[in-house]
Amino acid sequence: MNSGEQPIAIDTEPRAIDWIDRDSSLVWHGFTQMATYRENYPVMVDMAEGRELIDVDGHKYIDAISSLWVNTLGHRVKELDDALVEQLGKVAHATMLGNGSTVVVQLAEALSRVVPVDGPHFLFASDGASAVEQALKIAFQYYVNRGERGRQRFLALGDAYHGDTVGAMSLGDSGFESAIFDPLRFATLRTPGYGDPGWLDQALLMLDAHANDICCAVVEPLVQGASGMMIARPEDVLSFREACAGAGVLFVADEVATGFGRTGAMFASEICGIQPDILCIGKGLTGGYLPMSATVVTEPVYAEFLGADLGPRTFYHGHSYGGNALCAAVALKHLELMENWKVLDNVAARTAQLSELLDQHVAGHRAVKEIRHQGLMAGIELDSPGRDHRWGRKVCGNAVKRGVLLRPLGDVVVLVLPLTITEEEVGKVISVLADSLDVLMDA
Repeated sequence: MNSGEQPIAIDTEPRAIDWIDRDSSLVWHGFTQMATYRENYPVMVDMAEGRELIDVDGHKYIDAISSLWVNTLGHRVKELDDALVEQLGKVAHATMLGNGSTVVVQLAEALSRVVPVDGPHFLFASDGASAVEQALKIAFQYYVNRGERGRQRFLALGDAYHGDTVGAMSLGDSGFESAIFDPLRFATLRTPGYGDPGWLDQALLMLDAHANDICCAVVEPLVQGASGMMIARPEDVLSFREACAGAGVLFVADEVATGFGRTGAMFASEICGIQPDILCIGKGLTGGYLPMSATVVTEPVYAEFLGADLGPRTFYHGHSYGGNALCAAVALKHLELMENWKVLDNVAARTAQLSELLDQHVAGHRAVKEIRHQGLMAGIELDSPGRDHRWGRKVCGNAVKRGVLLRPLGDVVVLVLPLTITEEEVGKVISVLADSLDVLMDA
């Protein structure tokens, strides 16, 4: 915090202060500077209802970031609650290493009908970074199993974010101070991200120059979320995917953030007209209830790992809680609800509303530099005089005071709205955002 700068004080009552004190004395929060955690008066969530979070003092906040992009249908969805309780009456967890689980089989069958992967096979894990790590190892070993040991390099884009484990961090660009860990990261072939209008041409040149060295190219289809919602033209993503196929390079689509309706389709790959060789999914898989992810591969990729028992073609990788039964039961019900409730129809209607309201009330604001928007994902880049002014933090703090929970990416205010959000709630989010921008400039 700048010398003499006052903390961003959200009105906090004694009960919340007590909880914040207890919290900060023991809990280490991710992506959070704990030295200033208390001073920024975080929302202390006690319960939730629908699209709202409720703090320990009973104040309600529209969850306009979907609890870090995971929540889809809202909080405390009765059908998801019931699915979890029903599964508890059967089994909470049993290892998937060498054994099976009926509910996981049912989930895989349901997912196979919606994922944009030809002849899919599913390897389950617990979070997006783990799904990406699995994809890297699968791609690498795929060529080893084929006798092509020269393909040992990965192609990734600038501004990319694929998670915080060492492999996923190596794929990612140098945001979030990750340069600290450069000695741990493996070298990656990198070309510009979607913020550069020439990203496709550069990627194609790199692919052509190293076609025989690359085992896979890893991209976030259509939207690079953690970079501040940088958006590509769908036809450019399609062209790159086709070029990878022509070069014999596996194409990995990281849809951890963009999957399950966020961009307007079930998966962003559909909008781009692509079918990846390997697909990473997570976040919204269980509707935001429980940690679960999966790495999905095509039948030809899967087939290269078949061989003798205990032989070298085996994929020796798996997690203790991979394919957790409780997670699978909720994920299965979540897929059913998305179809039965026609959730994507609501996404389409609310996307149009969101676009119109952003144009009317936010785009022309003197504090706003640019708006990037796809489906129910949006990034409002502020025309800040500098990082030290913390405009993103201040705008989001102002919004929280007014009952809308937002979290910035630097000076980009990010909206990732629940898929079932109502017309009235979208209106409130944009109204509060506009008011918060006004307060920033009037301060």
